[in-house]
Amino acid sequence: MYCRKCGTQNDANNYKCMHCGEVLQQNTATNAPLKIPNYLGQSILVTLLCCMPFGIPAIVYSAQVNGKIQAGDIQGAIDASNKAKMWGWISFGAGMVVGVLYVIAMVLGESIGK
Repeated sequence: MYCRKCGTQNDANNYKCMHCGEVLQQNTATNAPLKIPNYLGQSILVTLLCCMPFGIPAIVYSAQVNGKIQAGDIQGAIDASNKAKMWGWISFGAGMVVGVLYVIAMVLGESIGK
């Protein structure tokens, strides 16, 4: 299967072009849109438990995925899904860094206080 956008040859099973990321096909058996994860649950968890400033964009992008699928904007839904995933990981990473720094500060505080 060739990509309509860039002309790259892809496997028949691919739903996105390996080169440019263009959506190649929908589920032709049911004519339903592809399953695109919205990461809403993960976004809410990292917002509450890790880092709120970076978790909020994850929730915003997660909330956009299903609406874009229903509107037929598959590429927009994929982009929103990827951004929700990215912001979720950024929030998780920031939360872990702050947690580690907190533990280090507590250990150093205990050793200095003795």
